[in-house]
Amino acid sequence: HVQLVESGGGSVQAGGSLRLSCAASGYIGTMNCMGWFRQAPGKERENIAGTDVVGRASYADSVKGRFTISRDNAKKILYLQMNSLKAEDTAMYYCAARRSPFCGTQYNVWGQGTQVTVS
Repeated sequence: HVQLVESGGGSVQAGGSLRLSCAASGYIGTMNCMGWFRQAPGKERENIAGTDVVGRASYADSVKGRFTISRDNAKKILYLQMNSLKAEDTAMYYCAARRSPFCGTQYNVWGQGTQVTVS
């Protein structure tokens, strides 16, 4: 059994910060090349942050400079630090991983999501 569980969402005022966590259990192929996605009502799912095969981060333009992805390999937790939050950041946030250790494969493990609401 493999599972990702997001936490840390909630309601925050514009300009505030939140840190999301994604705890992995069971077999995850690699803690590298994991990612964060979000989806707002009526919008398509957006890949907002990810790490590559060696853990280097990349970000969508919409969050670049404000969000930071990081991880704790020993604890198998992926984080998303979100600063300078804006109303348009309101969405359900999901983390994603691969059962495979190869980063060229598609994401196939998803968390249940955590809601972020910015007012």
